[in-house]
Amino acid sequence: MTKGADPPFVVVGHLNKPHGTEGEFFVWSLTDRPHEVFRPDRELRISDSDGRLPDEFFPPIRIAETRPYKKGFLVRFHGVEDRNRAEFLRDRYLLLPFAEVEELEEGEIFYHQLLGMEVRTVEGRLLGTVREVYTVDPADLLQVSDGQEEYLIPFTEAIVVEVDRDEGTVTVDPPPGLLDL
Repeated sequence: MTKGADPPFVVVGHLNKPHGTEGEFFVWSLTDRPHEVFRPDRELRISDSDGRLPDEFFPPIRIAETRPYKKGFLVRFHGVEDRNRAEFLRDRYLLLPFAEVEELEEGEIFYHQLLGMEVRTVEGRLLGTVREVYTVDPADLLQVSDGQEEYLIPFTEAIVVEVDRDEGTVTVDPPPGLLDL
């Protein structure tokens, strides 16, 4: 896959653990739009052990019922009627074909599109390219490297001035001292 290219599937959730005895799962949502993804009749795929592609041994799985629970969702799938079947899927990721992902709103970007983008300061200093995006509170972090220096830059409106998908660039205005950490 080339830098910033759309993947065939995106990870949308983690099958954390079975909940109860009737095959229901506690699912950690890994999407910004969980109510669009975790809805009845949505068909998802179970990931392989790497968590990136569908496991060829599992057919697509369809959501029967979803309800919010703590910081995630309780999800029941068609064909998973008891805890034993649910345990078999434990700790796998749920995948959605990228072609089925909802269109982004103005100003939004997928994390995979950030990977490989060139990062410059507003003064034009090249910091490197985005190697990874870490989801942490209070702000996601861009891992930027030029091969020798590495920076963790908060992905916030106050610091990230512009993201240009067409040019493959991110312009940042870091506060004093950020690049010295």
